[in-house]
Amino acid sequence: MHRAPMNVAIVVPARLASTRFPAKPLAPLHGPDGTARPAIAYTWAAAQAAAAALPGQVQCVIATDDASIAEACTSLGMTVAMTPESCLNGTERCAAALNGLSEVPDIVVNLQGDAPLTPASMVAAVVELLAARPDLAMATAVVAASPTVLSHLQTDAAAGRVGGTTAVCTRDGRALYFSKSIIPHVAPGSTPAQPVLLHVGLYAYRPAALVAYVAAGPAPLELQEGLEQLRFLDAGLPVGVARCAAPAWEMIELNNPTDVPLIEAELARRALAESR
Repeated sequence: MHRAPMNVAIVVPARLASTRFPAKPLAPLHGPDGTARPAIAYTWAAAQAAAAALPGQVQCVIATDDASIAEACTSLGMTVAMTPESCLNGTERCAAALNGLSEVPDIVVNLQGDAPLTPASMVAAVVELLAARPDLAMATAVVAASPTVLSHLQTDAAAGRVGGTTAVCTRDGRALYFSKSIIPHVAPGSTPAQPVLLHVGLYAYRPAALVAYVAAGPAPLELQEGLEQLRFLDAGLPVGVARCAAPAWEMIELNNPTDVPLIEAELARRALAESR
């Protein structure tokens, strides 16, 4: 993989409005030391850890449209870029944040604000894949679903629930499709010929690809699946897939208030794993 120094921006999109969990970036989470901090502070810490693992110049910034989030982040020493309320998703917010960066980077990373458990190694993997493949406009990450996880996905699907996003790609690592259904199809009780790939909502883009993404506008498949990355495929922008090992902790996202104790437990597990 490419390890030459690059100019990278890690952007953390954060918005106040959320149907399932309003104001979740400011929700208090207790860390392994027992101290409560806003959830966004843990994602910022993940961004800082990722920045330290990358060669070259890396800048981190919170991208938000809300003054209360901006004030809270600034008070904790984070860099903030204000973005329009009209941004439809995190990718559009990353595009809008380009104007607030000190210089245009070679690569922009989208580390979602509700994903504080993202390991630095995954950020490095998507950056290195994009840097090594000039044919790609964007790169994202997947992990192989274990038999247990696949069984859970199938149980959720049978009950009409979405258990996660899966991906299929070519043999050379270019994405073919992403779906909230299980793809490729695996008959219950059968062993898949290859692992089902779980998509991780982590992205690395070239700035020009972000401009093209916004210019393309929402795609029908993007709207139907509710998956922002499908706009790249619809627009003919090649997407690379980095196959990553799952970390020693569960990468639970902060989507609902009930996720708070689960994430707090995983923060403790991560601290323990990293101390060994």
